[in-house]
Amino acid sequence: MAEVVKMPKMSDTMTEGVLAKWHKKVGDKVKSGDVLAEIETDKATMDFESYQDGTLLYIGVEEGSAVPVDAVIAVLGKEGEDYKAVLAQDGGAQKKEEKPAEATAPAKAEDKQPAPVAAAAPKVDLSSIPATVIRMPALSDTMTEGIIEKWNFKVGDKVKSDDSLADVATDKATMEVVGYEAGTLLYIGPKEGEAAPVNGIIAIVGKEGTDITPLLQDAASAPAAPAEEAAPAAKAETTATADDAPASSTTDDSRVKASPLARKIAKDKGINLNDVKGSAEGGRIIRKDVEGFVAPAKTAAAPASTEAAPGAPASAAPTKAPVTIPTFIGEEKFTEKPVSQMRKVIAKRLSESLFTAPHFYVTMSIDMDQAVEARAKINEVAPVKISFNDFVVKACALALKQHPNINSSWLGDKIRYNEHVNIGVAVAVDEGLLVPVIRFADGKSLSHISVEVKDFAQRAKAKKLQPSDWEGSTFTISNLGMFGVDEFTAIINSPDSCILAVSGIQQVPVVKNGAVVPGNVMKVTLSCDHRVVDGATGAAFLQTLKSLLEEPVRLLI
Repeated sequence: MAEVVKMPKMSDTMTEGVLAKWHKKVGDKVKSGDVLAEIETDKATMDFESYQDGTLLYIGVEEGSAVPVDAVIAVLGKEGEDYKAVLAQDGGAQKKEEKPAEATAPAKAEDKQPAPVAAAAPKVDLSSIPATVIRMPALSDTMTEGIIEKWNFKVGDKVKSDDSLADVATDKATMEVVGYEAGTLLYIGPKEGEAAPVNGIIAIVGKEGTDITPLLQDAASAPAAPAEEAAPAAKAETTATADDAPASSTTDDSRVKASPLARKIAKDKGINLNDVKGSAEGGRIIRKDVEGFVAPAKTAAAPASTEAAPGAPASAAPTKAPVTIPTFIGEEKFTEKPVSQMRKVIAKRLSESLFTAPHFYVTMSIDMDQAVEARAKINEVAPVKISFNDFVVKACALALKQHPNINSSWLGDKIRYNEHVNIGVAVAVDEGLLVPVIRFADGKSLSHISVEVKDFAQRAKAKKLQPSDWEGSTFTISNLGMFGVDEFTAIINSPDSCILAVSGIQQVPVVKNGAVVPGNVMKVTLSCDHRVVDGATGAAFLQTLKSLLEEPVRLLI
């Protein structure tokens, strides 16, 4: 019983496909695994293989036409079987079946030939014409048209299946167009310098003296005609040419007859298409030929050709063994996890901050030699261990008192200048980032700040922080120094107008008193909301911060 063939869904986002080329014509025998057509999806041009055996009874889609997923594109069945009942059962398919029928002829008022005449014949009749239409190929993924730079043949010339018919300029490069058909060049469409759309007719190759008028008339009424399939005689000639060709002639395989998908797979696997034998019509290479290609066969062929060299002239004897790249086949894997509520909030707030507040950045290097010495002495007597981050928090708190513009917020129709100093300290947790707040940091000692920061960090990782712990900051510090980061920028934590990104302390050569000596340098970058803070204001704040950290005794006053 006849079975309909529908447009497959070849990608997760595909809603329709363009039938780029038919590899079979009505009446051809089809086996399971044969490539019926090439289909252009929203992501690539792919081979469409048949999953059943039979005779191709009907083609309902012309080359170059777009068809929605699950629409009928062909019918397979027994030779001579009536397939119209199958089409009638499939909703909306009858119109497709009627399109190439005799009803098309009277519908065309401009068609000057009588209805019974073969000029308005259905698509099936066009396939009997011993000529093949050559169309403008899609030579790049963004190409919509190509310009004929040069024709390498003229009408009446004999051409072979591997001849370059023309040089075509695309949007990316100038490339050769190979007809893949043998015969006489019967027709040239666009002249040199003229453009032709993708799938537009650019030439016709066939038997000398063939009347190609029906092909051109059919092309004028449709984007592309299925008459592109060559006559059996032309196909036989092409097959003979392909079979007689050597298995591997050159390293350039750009002119080998292969489907786009097969060419992509071969490129990914490092396979030269000259070494692959095609199983489709005319020796054309398809996906299964490349996937079934065994690399060692190519390696074994190399010594054979080398051994044959002694019979050749002496100059050809010393041949270098080709380098064989091993084939590596990996497996693509991924894991998807639902977005946590914390990550949703982080994404929302930081997106709003970055895309709403115009950020600018000021970076400064700070000499931390005295801070290193001071920390070592303080930790000898302090009740808790003081970190460099505690130094930065205290220094920022004191600097903010001197630069109230940095300790401010943009409120749309007004700017709020905060007289209190509440510093948010970014803490990394498994799900993302939390920013607990050290309130009134300018009035607290280094030990007090150290205890609060440690307590916040522990409670943050244990998920025991309360909303009051992370609300009300006027300035934020993000410190990645413990990870050895040299320098970075941070996104402002709204409604603050600034955030300080603190990097690690690096031991680098520095110049002091005219001599190069080892030094400890820390880079800090201030991200500023330009609606509130200007460049000079941000730089002045960093100067004050630098002076406090380079002379840490001032933090104790």
